[in-house]
Amino acid sequence: MLIAFFRTVILYLLIVIGIRLMGKRQVGELEPAELVLAMLLSDLAAVPMQDFGIPLIYGLIPIVTLLALTMLLSVLTLKSLRFRRLLCGRPSIVVRQGVILQQELSRTRMTPEELMEELRLQGISDLRQVNYAILETSGQLSVLLRARAQPVTPADLGQEPEEAGLPLTIINQGLVFTDNLSRRGLDQRWLARELSSRGFRSPREVFFMTVDEAGNVCCMAKEEGK
Repeated sequence: MLIAFFRTVILYLLIVIGIRLMGKRQVGELEPAELVLAMLLSDLAAVPMQDFGIPLIYGLIPIVTLLALTMLLSVLTLKSLRFRRLLCGRPSIVVRQGVILQQELSRTRMTPEELMEELRLQGISDLRQVNYAILETSGQLSVLLRARAQPVTPADLGQEPEEAGLPLTIINQGLVFTDNLSRRGLDQRWLARELSSRGFRSPREVFFMTVDEAGNVCCMAKEEGK
């Protein structure tokens, strides 16, 4: 039983290292080589975890080899644009100025229905609003709207709104984050006044509270029974 525990821990740590090498990405954002690595690592780790008759080293060597190969490929893709295009492919422009580029769409093996589905997922129902739609190497569709279809921003209206900055969590489920309170130049007396003005008698009654760099407060009470 103890051997099984240590084998599992060792293999788990190696898989974590492999996932860290791929960065903080979702499954749909993995490059082809990264997706293959994730699939191989899971298969290689499963065998020595379940079959104790196989020496652990037989499971470790392939995993370490794959991780080393991944590091090597990462360096090569950074050093050589040609190698990166060979390994990861290149982005494909599938829509230009509202017109579907049929040959490029066919080359990517994407149907017009799939293209329109991706556009709808981004809130676009009219193809004529699209200036460029680019199928990235990760399989994600990047969409650049025409100027007339883009939402109006304060800069378009000649306004310069104040930058609110990054909100910091002050209270999370009744727990006060004193470090974040200090980073905003605030103290417990300010917090007590702020909570009192909102009808709270204690931080324990607050579900979530943040303060941004401009001093804007977002505060939500706990639901009853929580």
